[in-house]
Parts: sequence; C-alpha cells; structure tokens
Amino acid sequence: MSTPAERAGGYVLLEDGTRFDGELCGAEGHALGEVVFTTGMSGYQESMTDPSFAGQLITISGVDTRALVMHIREAGAMRGGVFPASLAEAQARELIDAEPPMAGQDLAGLVTPSEISRHGGGNGPRIAVIDTGIKASMVRELVARGARVSLHRCTSSAEELLAEDPDAIFLSNGPGDPAALSGVVETVRALVGRRPVWGICLGHQLLCRAVGLETYKLPFGHRGANHPVRDLDSGRVEITSQNHGFAALGPGGARTIDDDRPVRWETDFGAAALSHVNLYDRTVEGLELLDVPGGTVQYHPEAGPGPHDSLYLFDRFLKRIAEAA
Repeated sequence: MSTPAERAGGYVLLEDGTRFDGELCGAEGHALGEVVFTTGMSGYQESMTDPSFAGQLITISGVDTRALVMHIREAGAMRGGVFPASLAEAQARELIDAEPPMAGQDLAGLVTPSEISRHGGGNGPRIAVIDTGIKASMVRELVARGARVSLHRCTSSAEELLAEDPDAIFLSNGPGDPAALSGVVETVRALVGRRPVWGICLGHQLLCRAVGLETYKLPFGHRGANHPVRDLDSGRVEITSQNHGFAALGPGGARTIDDDRPVRWETDFGAAALSHVNLYDRTVEGLELLDVPGGTVQYHPEAGPGPHDSLYLFDRFLKRIAEAA
C-alpha cells in the first residue's frame, strides 16, 4: 500500500469554481459526475457498489470533506470532478461544463441487467422486478421470505412482465432522474391495478409518476444510514438508510408535509395516502394506494448499509400480495 507521500496530488473541482485539494487514490486519470455526500460512518463498500450512485462522485482522499459537505449543503449538489494536479484547472472546467447535469439523465439503462435472472424456489409468490439498479440485498430479503424473484430489464413491456403471471410487481432502486424514464413510467402505469405494485427509492418515484404525481430534484439529496422517518401507520420513528436525489411532491404540489397526518392525493387510479414522512426535512417518504393494491417507500428497508428498523416492510409487502390474491 502506498504511503501518503507516494500518492499523486489531485483536486476536486465543482462547477461553481470551488476547489478542494487532496491526493489521488485508485484509478489513474480523472472522473466526472455529480458530487454528493453520504452521512454514513461505515458501509463504504456497499456505497461504492450501489448502482444508485451511478453518475455520482462520493470518494475523495486528503480532502477537507467537512468543508466540501458544508458547501454542497449551501449551494446544492452540482457537477464536478476529481482531477490529477497535473491537469490545468481551465481544462478541468471545460470537462465539467461538458458533463450533463443529473436532472434529465436516464441512467437506469446503464445498470439494468442484459437478460432475465431468477432467484428463489418453492411455491412462494412470484415477483417480477423492473430492475433499474436493484441491490443484491433486496433480492436476498425477498427470497429469504419465500418469494420467487425474476429480474427484468427496465425496458421490458408490461405484457412481457405479465407473461410469467407474477403475483406482484416490484420497482427497484436505481440512479438518475425519474422524469427521464418516461418509458418505464408508462410500463408501470399499464401494470397498476392489474397486479400489486411496490416501489422502493427510484421505484417509489416511478410509481408516483405513473399514477399522475410529480417529482422534483432535492437540493443535495438524502444519502446515508441515519435518516429518521415516521411510519404513520404504527407511529414509530425508524432510522433509515437512504440514497436518492429526487422526491415526490405532496398534495397540492407541496415540497414538504407540515404534520404527521396521512394526507391524501387524488391520483389517476383513485386516492393515495401518505404513509411515511422524513423527520429531517418533512419530505414524502412513502405512500399507499387506496383503491388499487400498491405502495412505496423512498428509503432502503433492507439497509445495506445501515440499520434494520424497516425490514418489516418486506413482510408487509408479501402480506399485501396474499391479501390481493
């Protein structure tokens, strides 16, 4: 392992011109993307392998990360890059300017599987997953509860997904802007009401858009393993693991929810009720469809990495499948 003295100098440059000097580690060359931060104190390996981080930069060495995080919290997440000290800052700025912003990016196509894979056995419920970047830990939690899980490309049509006669549809986590995934949204729209649909993270946003609700980009996103969320059904406060940069608008287009009541939306498929609310910034963290079987949570219940306060949601999902049968 190289010592700090042997490492090459480098720097992080943001699109607003702010620079943070440090040391390069890992691959040579430069990297571009949206510069974000995560609040987790552990779980770095899981973060580095999470498909939801596609198109983003979360690692740096020898950089004043406290100053970097404070800047992002004030100015918002933005494009940037990690560059070797030998690269002129003017050239780095040109590279950043050529990088597309996160808003409007369809990144699910980069992480979706090339072919269908199947997991689990027995006679448990069949769950078809629209895989926009699912984590292996989510598949494990479903299989551990007896489910038979098939992972499908996010470009699959509704009829292709229904061909195996699944008992439910699962919308996975993943990277990018849900507003850029109009094809996936139309597929989900064609499935709502025909099968129970459950969405997590990006899947939550996709289901919201499929029933006629809107999403928006958060200033700096929710990333980390210590985000408090209230489950309005039980009243419990859960510490959750999160990784997303977009959120669903509340009723009337509100970006935040003022209190802990299960406020309602009118959607294209009937009524929906707020099921979970973020206690940091009062944003929507989950909803339940009331007139057709379906629901969502914005965070990662299996928490890889993170706490396991919300694992019960997988049990709740499978119970709802049985009730809808």
